[in-house]
Amino acid sequence: MNYLIAITLSICILLASSSILPSPVDPSLGSNSGFSLGIRDSIMIAHSFVGEEFGPAQNLHGATYTVDVDFLASSLVERCNWVIDIGLASSMVNEILGKYNFKNLNDIFPEDNTTTEFMCQVIHRDLCEKLKESGFTGGLQVKLYESHKAWASYYRPVE
Repeated sequence: MNYLIAITLSICILLASSSILPSPVDPSLGSNSGFSLGIRDSIMIAHSFVGEEFGPAQNLHGATYTVDVDFLASSLVERCNWVIDIGLASSMVNEILGKYNFKNLNDIFPEDNTTTEFMCQVIHRDLCEKLKESGFTGGLQVKLYESHKAWASYYRPVE
């Protein structure tokens, strides 16, 4: 019986820390309501950090990030009734993540510590460039999970 309780508790903790729960509302939309479409993917990277404060992470190490991207809008696209075409959104996320998947980030960003927060912002920037081409005008949040215990996110409107 204790085994079932432990499994149930683990599932609750996982759900509470995942984007299965509602996404944040786009504050630039001026209301507390809106729509979101989420896409989940993952990337495997290698990197090391410069600076004593990083301790053992100064050595080359790998990470597998679960990546959640939330597309936010105050209203649905007329006639289609969607935030964004899910196929288009999924393809964009896959294309952008492909730039970093199975790569040593030190080779791509030799002057930067590629922290989880930094990579959220980079992926967000890359996606915004693609989204501008598509005409999407809502908000975008990128969230990277290092584990079930730790994650970072970056949010801004698509500009």
